[in-house]
Amino acid sequence: MTSTPQAASQNSGFASAFMALCAGAVAMGASPIFVRFASADVGPFASAFWRVALALPVLWIWMRIEETKASPGTPRVTFSKASILAGLAFTGDLFFWHLSILATTVANATFFATTAPLFVILIVWLVLKQRISRGTIIGLACCLLGGVALIGQSINVDPARIRGDLYGIATAFFFGLYFLTVERARKTAGAARVTFEAGLVTSACLLIIALLFENRIVPQTLQGIAALTALAFISQAGGIGLLAVALGRLPSVFSSLVIFLEAVAAAAFGWVVLGEALTLPQILGGALIFVGIWAARPKPKAIAG
Repeated sequence: MTSTPQAASQNSGFASAFMALCAGAVAMGASPIFVRFASADVGPFASAFWRVALALPVLWIWMRIEETKASPGTPRVTFSKASILAGLAFTGDLFFWHLSILATTVANATFFATTAPLFVILIVWLVLKQRISRGTIIGLACCLLGGVALIGQSINVDPARIRGDLYGIATAFFFGLYFLTVERARKTAGAARVTFEAGLVTSACLLIIALLFENRIVPQTLQGIAALTALAFISQAGGIGLLAVALGRLPSVFSSLVIFLEAVAAAAFGWVVLGEALTLPQILGGALIFVGIWAARPKPKAIAG
């Protein structure tokens, strides 16, 4: 027999984690617009560095609050191997993501970056030897079809932009690694600590990269400063922070599928901010992504009572 209070608590935990995941995906979906606005002021590696570095004070405050309120005995491993690897994986993700945004169209960059679930599932299946459920496969298929319908008509297959498209695929690979490493790190530390520590690693790596390869590092205009600040607070502290919250409660395979909502958010921001009209296939594609996420949702385990 299922224990009603425990089942209710389990459902409540899933709902709150799922809401955090969706909100994080929307926040991350705004990042291409901020990167484009900042590109007149700083290069892609510098904008990636400022995205992470400017968010660190906010994440540090969050970490202090989270750990002050934590109950005694809560695991708090400092700079675990998993959190360091998460920082390195996110370095690769942002390195190629910002290059992709500037080297190809936003539609292409977003579409290829949202294929991260493919890499998560392949790593979980082939490397970690874990079983992938039928619901996950169905959900992935629906999300991929929805992504094609949502962005496909905007994708521009241009040999001159093939390098940017490949950057997008590399982004997806490293983002997939980020999901898996953060999921592991969350077993021994809170969401704020994992996000803050991974951010320290990422910002240090990106600063070195920016100093080596770019001449424009410090923003000079109010537009550049505003874009980088929004990128740090909304897409990094908000989006990546909420992702870490969710990965402490939800499996990485399912969580990675919700990132297809980035494509939905990007299309919505394009409509609201840039005046890009949404077509019927795009609307249906967005709906199909929601269907795929619902199909892949983790089934709560029955609790004996």
